[in-house]
Amino acid sequence: MENLLPLIIQLISGALGGNFACTLMKKLSLGTLGNSVVGILGGGLGGQLLNMLGASTGSGGMDLASIIGSIASGGVGGGVLLAIIGFLKKLLAK
Repeated sequence: MENLLPLIIQLISGALGGNFACTLMKKLSLGTLGNSVVGILGGGLGGQLLNMLGASTGSGGMDLASIIGSIASGGVGGGVLLAIIGFLKKLLAK
């Protein structure tokens, strides 16, 4: 369970990050459900990408630094992926 907790934190913060990014960029919104799903995917991908690059987001014990790292990587990953997908959707709609 200890190895699964950082991923769960990343997924939840990704959903929040995706929805928060949409409040800043309303024209890229995919709707609440779409923002959440893309945010969850982005949160998971962002956390895994940072782990592959060597920035530990909680692969060991769950201390405060790893929790904050999981929240940050998930939230940023969710927001970035939402911006990319929303921008591509807007381009394809033209």
